[in-house]
Amino acid sequence: MDFLLLGFAWYIVFVFSLSVHEASHAFAAMKFGDNTAFLGGQVTLHPWPHITREPIGAIAVPIVSYLMGGYMVGWASAPYDPYWAARNPKKAAYMGLAGPASNLGLVVIAGFLIRVGIFFGLFYAPETINFSSIVKPVSQGMSTGPAVFLSLMFSLNCVLFVFNLLPIPPLDGTALMELSLKDQALDNYRKLTANPSACLVGLIIAWTMFNFIFDPIHTLALNLLYPGSNYH
Repeated sequence: MDFLLLGFAWYIVFVFSLSVHEASHAFAAMKFGDNTAFLGGQVTLHPWPHITREPIGAIAVPIVSYLMGGYMVGWASAPYDPYWAARNPKKAAYMGLAGPASNLGLVVIAGFLIRVGIFFGLFYAPETINFSSIVKPVSQGMSTGPAVFLSLMFSLNCVLFVFNLLPIPPLDGTALMELSLKDQALDNYRKLTANPSACLVGLIIAWTMFNFIFDPIHTLALNLLYPGSNYH
């Protein structure tokens, strides 16, 4: 597929996945008693409110990263009331986990649709796999676009799920620490994450260690998608 056309597919899947992620945060917060994101218009799958809140992370960085590296990175955010979070740390933790959970849901949905396409003879499992070719169309034509979109949906949301679930500030995985640590250990962790420099250091650490964590998880996901296969 043409580089620019593939980039368009990347961006559609990227923005949709980001919108689902942030809308899930916002919806969970609303259900748990914080209407900040709801009043800000974030409880929606429509991408515009999420793009306009973080235009650099949702437009500029993804496009530049694709042109420079052939893949997209970026970010978005949903507002919440920090005083509500301080009063309700457990609810805030569940709100934080709602985003990665939604990405895992999209991986499952994409995998299901891929299997449906294979069942009906539209797709097949290729011998070699990359992000945009988890599955291939049997014949070039109407099924080519869906094969690319589903491949990207599967892989990109696997990335978003794993990366955001790392228990490192400022990522959503810090919620796991809120739910598992207790007493002094939890107080120490909160003091660490409250340090402004912790977020920058955390992102550097997460980016450095991500491939070591992601590769085996992605391989596991591929082998669950194609039982009996031996993808590495």
